[in-house]
Amino acid sequence: MGANYEPDLGPSAPLFTMLSEGLVQRGHHVTVLTMVPHYPSGRVSSAFRGKWIWRSSENGVEVIRIGLPSVNRDHLAQRLLQFICYQLGATFAGIGQQYDIVLAASSSLSVWLPFFGLGVLKRKPVVYSVYDVYPDVGIKLGIFKHKPVISAITSLERSCLSNSTIVHIISDSFRPGLHALGVPESKMVLIYPWVDTDLIFPLPKLNSFAQVINRDDKFVVEYAGNIGLSQGLENILTSAEILSDQKDIQFIFVGDGAGREVLQSQSEERQLTNVQFVPFQPREKLPEVLACADVSLVILRRGFGSDSLPSKTFSIMASGRPILISVDKESETYKLVKRADAGLCVQPEDPSKLAEAILVLKHDKALCERLGHNGRIWAEQHHSPQYAAEQFEQLLLTAIAVYKGRH
Repeated sequence: MGANYEPDLGPSAPLFTMLSEGLVQRGHHVTVLTMVPHYPSGRVSSAFRGKWIWRSSENGVEVIRIGLPSVNRDHLAQRLLQFICYQLGATFAGIGQQYDIVLAASSSLSVWLPFFGLGVLKRKPVVYSVYDVYPDVGIKLGIFKHKPVISAITSLERSCLSNSTIVHIISDSFRPGLHALGVPESKMVLIYPWVDTDLIFPLPKLNSFAQVINRDDKFVVEYAGNIGLSQGLENILTSAEILSDQKDIQFIFVGDGAGREVLQSQSEERQLTNVQFVPFQPREKLPEVLACADVSLVILRRGFGSDSLPSKTFSIMASGRPILISVDKESETYKLVKRADAGLCVQPEDPSKLAEAILVLKHDKALCERLGHNGRIWAEQHHSPQYAAEQFEQLLLTAIAVYKGRH
């Protein structure tokens, strides 16, 4: 169970879709309890309005989508309303299902009730997948400001963590934060995110999406994905301002999110003619979107690197384009890109260094090709959907055995 599943545009949607279909291919029956498509705007797709529960069979996966009200995701209270609707619907829809184990994706704000109702009360093993460490990430973003709110969220998160059979993490950097929430080392299992290496692969820069942005003659620096609050994307604007005299460099933002309107206004106020904003593209266009870039950006604010591992990192690797990351040096993202030798790394919130790195890549085509090639090979070897399905199969079987051993 989790918030996003294709055709939703949330970053976790393709991950869970690929995993569910991969487990079906390995002979398992998979039922997904998810929200109707609503990301990133909070507005529910017109194709999924008018009902509370939608059921379908998609590539062998039984998918149950819970209807939601359309909201403005900029307001925490409205987002919480969607979470409450989902939790009630998922718990109700899941009661009659037959299953051996529950896989629940964090955060507890969205899954606590079905986690407890379908897992703990029905005496089923639960694997809790942590993709961001809560409440830490919300506190750093300024979303959770009041002590009673932080205390309540911490209690919900501890409840899920303590009642899970195994806690799945996507980064070793999550361990300290989870230790602080009472999770023992023996309970955590690391499986890195995965990417559809069959869908996303190196393509020519000149393609149909390139015609949309009309930047064939430019060195394109691209940020594609959620334009949110944790990235510090205003630093990219400052780098664009520093490089404004480089007429053959163009910055492209592809996506939407809570921070887009403010970021676009800042760009217009600075009169940055070398910055362009493009709406979210359908998933089938992602290979062309990534191929249009000469270099792709992964950027987070200082102090956020230990709380998340952006899934876009793996998509960029699969596309065969060099990555330029601006994240904490101690973060898993930084270490991953260094380990794969797939890009250049600079410290966060340093637009001057970011601009310098862009110029290094612009003037060294051979370096770009080498880094992009290395990233592609790394993605194929370590982050394919098939590899992830095999690892999760073993994880789920282990969790069932551990649960039976305790009960």
